[in-house]
Amino acid sequence: MGNMKLNLKIWRQKGPNDKGQMVTYPVNNVSEDMSFLEMLDVLNDDLVRKGEDPIAFDHDCREGICGSCSLFINGEAHGPGRLITTCQLHMRKFNDGDTIHVEPWRAEAFPVIKDLATDRGAFDRIQAAGGFVSVNTSGNLVDGNAVPIPKDDADKAFDAATCIGCGACVATCVNSSAMLFVAAKVSQFALLPQGRPEAKRRVQAMVEQMDKEGFGNCSNTGACEVECPKGISLEHIARMNREYLAASVTKE
Repeated sequence: MGNMKLNLKIWRQKGPNDKGQMVTYPVNNVSEDMSFLEMLDVLNDDLVRKGEDPIAFDHDCREGICGSCSLFINGEAHGPGRLITTCQLHMRKFNDGDTIHVEPWRAEAFPVIKDLATDRGAFDRIQAAGGFVSVNTSGNLVDGNAVPIPKDDADKAFDAATCIGCGACVATCVNSSAMLFVAAKVSQFALLPQGRPEAKRRVQAMVEQMDKEGFGNCSNTGACEVECPKGISLEHIARMNREYLAASVTKE
């Protein structure tokens, strides 16, 4: 049963070229068991009933695995709490009468589409530049489980592969750097034998695309690791730097 009353200050922007502004909305009967997105659903339902334009925000799985629900809540990517996405954030983290500020990701490479929804196609283009392995699908493939891989390397590669591409690392970085995202995608292949043949070309292509998209440089503040909902380690950035350096000084 809902018993919380909240004041939401939400960023409203009609489109990429609109100036935008913060708009205050009171929300009543909020249950502490609601997720943050369910609370926004309640607000949108109220706005629709009043004939007003509902608030646009990204969401999909609502299970913390797709990376769509990217909101900047009270100055924190995905809001208070660690190792969770916005859809996993529950209203018990807030108190009755609280004022909550909700904004989209703020980065030049993530232009606002409308309200809280941003275009994160830059991540897709970085991934397309080299975040894959080329294989011969002629029917003579070796079973992946038949390739011996040290347990430590497999674990680190899996940790890197848990990145969901939500963009929290970019949003929380003072430089809007995408290094943690790119490093995770580079590491998950660099640590496995299947990824080694294209390692040099991959890291150079992905870093080059990252720069083209307008992301900032990494200055090792570590904020990205703190806010990452999957706990991706800064060690992957160090590994990517080593991979990039090696690729730059050696020939194919």
